Amino acid sequence: MLAASEDVRIRRALLERVTEARRQTDRLFDLVMPDSLYERPIPERHRIIFYIGHLEAFDWNLLHPRLPNLKAFDPGLDHLFAFGIDPVDGGLPSDQPSDWPVRTQIETYRNRIRGTLDAALTDWNFSDWAPDESPEVLLNVAIEHRLMHLETLAYMLHQLPFEQKRSEPQMAPPRAGSVESAMLEIPAGFAGLGISRDDPASFGWDNEYEATTVHVPAFAIDRYKVTNGQFLKFVEAGGYQDRGYWDANAWDWKAGQGIEHPVFWSKKSDGWRYRTMFQEIPLALDWPVYVSHAEASAYARWAGKRLPTEAEWHRAAYGTPAGGTADGPDRDFPWGAEQPEPRYGCFDLARWDPSPVNAFPESASGFGAEGFLANGWEWTASVFEPFPGFRPFPFYEGYSANFFDGQHYVMKGGSPRTERSMLRRSFRNWFQPHYQYVYAGFRCAGD
Repeated sequence: MLAASEDVRIRRALLERVTEARRQTDRLFDLVMPDSLYERPIPERHRIIFYIGHLEAFDWNLLHPRLPNLKAFDPGLDHLFAFGIDPVDGGLPSDQPSDWPVRTQIETYRNRIRGTLDAALTDWNFSDWAPDESPEVLLNVAIEHRLMHLETLAYMLHQLPFEQKRSEPQMAPPRAGSVESAMLEIPAGFAGLGISRDDPASFGWDNEYEATTVHVPAFAIDRYKVTNGQFLKFVEAGGYQDRGYWDANAWDWKAGQGIEHPVFWSKKSDGWRYRTMFQEIPLALDWPVYVSHAEASAYARWAGKRLPTEAEWHRAAYGTPAGGTADGPDRDFPWGAEQPEPRYGCFDLARWDPSPVNAFPESASGFGAEGFLANGWEWTASVFEPFPGFRPFPFYEGYSANFFDGQHYVMKGGSPRTERSMLRRSFRNWFQPHYQYVYAGFRCAGD
């Protein structure tokens, strides 16, 4: 049972985070020209307008049944905006703009939910709930769900035509010298995956539990993420035309969609160009390449390497040469115990676009590899599966379990649009292998 003063402190901190997360998503929607909110920049996703309602409907559907004396005031919209779409191969949505409510109706719905929840949460007694459905857990779920969409919505807006969104200035990417590719040898040791339920001070999604220690044989891994320049060699060598580098499903997807290069690239008369959030620029050769899992895997085969497993990635990022036993500690962050700061990378919404892969030498892990938590998520070879002891959230049973289907792959790390709360060591991201739009790169591994 929490003391009254501690209960009030926790409540205030969480409600402040709710307010800030709302501010960030509102700011993102404001980048879209009003006449473009009903566009669908990514074919597999809903139209932009859906997400204005979805973020509030999620909060409402999660919280209002657990708050006293709150009744639904628009069950139709609660249902309409309840669920997003997982990117899938085929079966694209076919709705029309006229199938959705007008913007003013959705904004009225949004504002009423916010006002109602804020009033109820102010008086919520945080001390009378079971641990699995405590207000702290539920509010963290609401906050991080919104922050995840803050990033995935950026993927959508990235594909929106430039004239349909407002541009805004961003911090210039740090300067860096030439990238000298190298692989680092990582000795055999252990990786402490996940988070313990005995740690009451930490929040995690259901797939982050239960903590498990995995022995990792010796391997080698790239010091940096693979760059656009390195990937360009694969493209120019005919990698997209050589079936030997692609598994059967990846080849059928690539050939069926006519894919010949990363989705952020385009070939013009003056050479390769790169699509940033707000303009097109010459291909930045020292930036990390953003590609699908299928493309990353094909490159790795071409290079005579492979993608690292989740445990290998974790050991290279958080392990230390001294941590060679099951009791050896992992670092909180690749660089140590200090919280994320600009000198360690562009994350926490710091930039819209990548930076050079070698721009943050102070981010180096205990083994000397750099840039694990910035500049883009990193694909692993591991299928998204539960850890031993997994239990789904009782209030969100399908969050992870629906994707333990052998068709999704684990990503680790973070991108420039990843909020700092999700830079924790245990956080796991995942996507299907044929989704090109995510801010995800990779580094290669070898035995």
